[in-house]
Amino acid sequence: MTNIAIFPGTFDPITLGHVDLINRSAKIFSKIIIAVAGNMKKVPLFTLEERVALCKEIFKGNEKIEIKGFNNLLANFVEEEKAQVVIRGLRAVSDFEYEFQLATMNRRLSPNFETLFLTPAEKYSFLSSSLIKEIASLKGNVKDFVPEIVADALYSKY
Repeated sequence: MTNIAIFPGTFDPITLGHVDLINRSAKIFSKIIIAVAGNMKKVPLFTLEERVALCKEIFKGNEKIEIKGFNNLLANFVEEEKAQVVIRGLRAVSDFEYEFQLATMNRRLSPNFETLFLTPAEKYSFLSSSLIKEIASLKGNVKDFVPEIVADALYSKY
């Protein structure tokens, strides 16, 4: 049986914390699908196509990782991809309540997959895409927090 895991997120932008969790997940599962969410309540800095392209560039050459954009309910996307697990990152205790609520709702919508929580490496535990965008918008250096291609894309946007 192939163990497929979905790693969902907006990835606006993808950070080194995301990359850390995805690479570690790839050691556990046969296949990781990075599911880039397109249907947002807020307007992202990068388009869905740009976020997918950045992820593809970062993980090119890794046969275990596939990148797909999606605009539907995560539970439906997981079912369509025949995945068994959704991976979610927890940076701090404050993330847990929201993530627990999502996991419980997903289980209610589809009992066919589980949610697995991973914590990032300690050096990335403070990173958030929102914080990275704020730093970049103020002309700060984000190269220690995101892949170089993402830093370049951020500087181009701002």
